[in-house]
Formats: sequence, structure tokens, C-alpha cells
Amino acid sequence: MEYRKLGKQEFDDLSGRILYEDNHLLVVCKRVGEITQGDKTGDEPLTEAYKAFIAQRDGKPGKVFLGLPHRLDRPVSGVCLLAKTSKALERLTAAFREGTVHKTYWALCCVKPEPPEGRLEGWIIRNEQQNKSYIAAPGDTPKPARHPDAKLAKLDYRYLRSTDRYHLVEVDLLTGRHHQIRCQLAHLGCPIKGDLKYGAPRSNPDGGICLHARRIRFVHPVRKEEMAVEAPVPASWRFAE
Repeated sequence: MEYRKLGKQEFDDLSGRILYEDNHLLVVCKRVGEITQGDKTGDEPLTEAYKAFIAQRDGKPGKVFLGLPHRLDRPVSGVCLLAKTSKALERLTAAFREGTVHKTYWALCCVKPEPPEGRLEGWIIRNEQQNKSYIAAPGDTPKPARHPDAKLAKLDYRYLRSTDRYHLVEVDLLTGRHHQIRCQLAHLGCPIKGDLKYGAPRSNPDGGICLHARRIRFVHPVRKEEMAVEAPVPASWRFAE
């Protein structure tokens, strides 16, 4: 199989965004606007770009395997875990499904959260037509009968610090629901900067939102060692570090 030839600038960019790599894993920093898997836009997914990169870097004449055990939405940036073998993909997919992979996000919010830290629980419903999620009921109540497809969503959040206009909040995701962080923070009254869909007053110039997958912790699928990989925040809000 032949992959497209990467120019030097794109090759160097992809190389510079590798956060960790071994024979089984590739962990990279996704940018706002990139997609992790194919969609109706026809844009090249991050997985395909890195297949072309590996083929070119390693001089691979055949097909490059690169599996995606999880995904990040297009407007979100941050750490993205890829599998370089089918065995690693199978085990990582199971780990995500079983909830043994721990994901921490940073969000720049338009309003400081009150209280400054806590747990958010709620029954979330997804509106497919709007591509948006809503809180159907508090998390300490039974699943609402009028929303049989509602899913329980949980996260822990902690306020870190503020600039003159925005507020940095750290989120530990305890479940993986559609637009969960965006929906639950907005329901708290703290929409994410740039997130017009969930109540932010204005968009970001790059069309993304200030939600960043900061850190991922997991057990290596082959070596069985505890691992943690962190992604630097986008340059536009690096003050947050």
C-alpha cells in the first residue's frame, strides 16, 4: 500500500507532536480542528496522517496498522492515544470500556465555578439532530421515565486559577458521554470559552473551544506498567500552565 508523501514541514510537525512512542503505542497531541476518525466531511483523520508519517519515517513498504481506542471531538485539543498493534488496540479498547483509563481535561470557562470544586452528576440525553446533549435530570434520581435513553454522567472538577476574563478548571472525567464536559459545565453556569453551542458569548478565531485533553493515565497493554502522558496546552492559552 502506498501512502501520500509528506512535505518536510508537515513531517516535522507530526514528529514534533509525538508525546510517547514504543512498539505498541503512539501518543500524540491533537490540534483543534483535526478529526480523529473519518466523518462526512471527508477530511483526513489524524490516524491516516500518522500512518503516512510512520511509513515515510520507517521506510515501510506495506500497510501501517494504527488503531483508535478512543476519540476526541474536532473542536477539542490534547492527548490522543493510538495503538500500533491489533493486540494493543483490543486491550486498550477494553480498558476504555471498563473505565480503567483515566482522563483529565483543562477547560477555560467564561464564569468561575461555584463551588470551586465538586462532583457533577446528571442524566444526559443526546439530541442527534442538533448534535447536542442536555441534562435530563439530577444524578441522584432514578433515570427519568420520559427519557429511557438517558445515560448517567459523572465528573469531578476543580478550579485552578483565573486571568482577567477566564477561569481555568481541571476536570477528571468519570464517564464518557457525548459532549459531557461541555454540557455539564454549561449546566453549572460555566460555559467553555468559544463554545457557542453551550452558551459561550463568542466564538474562538480558530473555530475550536478551549477544552484540552491534558493528561491520560492507563496501564500499558503489553508491559502492564502504569503510564501517564501529558499534552501541552495550545499556544493561545499557554499562560494556563
